[in-house]
Amino acid sequence: MFEQRLIRLVPFAGVLGLLLGVGLHPALLGAEEPATISQSADYFPDSIGSRWTYKGQITEGPLQTVENKFFTNVSKVTGTKTIKGVSVTVFHDTNPGNHGPSESYYRRDVAGIVYYGADPGTPLEKQIIPYQIFRFPLVIPSSFQQFDRTGLDFGTDMDRDGTDEKVDVRGWSGLISRETITVPAGTFQDAIKVEAKMTMRIHLSASRRTIAGLDVMTAWFAKGVGLIKYSERQELSAVKEDRGVVTEISEELESYDVKPAKGSLSRFESTPEGIFADHAGDHELREVVFPAGFRAYP
Repeated sequence: MFEQRLIRLVPFAGVLGLLLGVGLHPALLGAEEPATISQSADYFPDSIGSRWTYKGQITEGPLQTVENKFFTNVSKVTGTKTIKGVSVTVFHDTNPGNHGPSESYYRRDVAGIVYYGADPGTPLEKQIIPYQIFRFPLVIPSSFQQFDRTGLDFGTDMDRDGTDEKVDVRGWSGLISRETITVPAGTFQDAIKVEAKMTMRIHLSASRRTIAGLDVMTAWFAKGVGLIKYSERQELSAVKEDRGVVTEISEELESYDVKPAKGSLSRFESTPEGIFADHAGDHELREVVFPAGFRAYP
């Protein structure tokens, strides 16, 4: 799933967790009139047995050193489980972002989709989950802040002084537009374009310096299909005298088999005047003793 990809904080960069830290200012979303997407849940099918195969590419290294790798990832809905009393849907990925197998957990209801983490997860992720990644009904253009946390345990000793660093993370998500997208699996009309950004300020314990991390992901979802493409760029400032790290990852849908839903969530979806419509504050995730996985990024 999209969130797990975005939120998987890779130790070398720890920058994945930047799921929207730069923020999506309303001015960046364009001046078009907002459009409400009916049957929003249809863009995120999660019936058990559904399967998606993606071809991926990753380019990584110090700024002037580039290494290209190609990989395949198969994502499948395997069932449900209960996390802290909440029933969530389980997605199993064989190799998301070329990081090996993992499971990620999501809850979809009339209010939207909430990410509940991944296995394996990271120390940082566990401090910020659960958090909302989509709000229903979908409105294009629109954006919201997902989280804003300071002083978290980064879970990695980047300067090798025996102490894990502290980190401040901020994340936003925005619906940008609808586009026609062509991938190996076909051409999809009116795919929803989503942009997620995360910023991270890592406080090095040895030097007392602060280095910056940024993760920007753009993803497209097709009605009745789900995630069809994403591209992601991760940047991490130099820790000492090195040149920093830049990683670019992309996956495109090659084939899919979406199983029929037993029940249609969209039938019960609230209108813009319904749930939360006049209570913007209710959309904000309360600070829970938790915190990035939508796979972090689908």
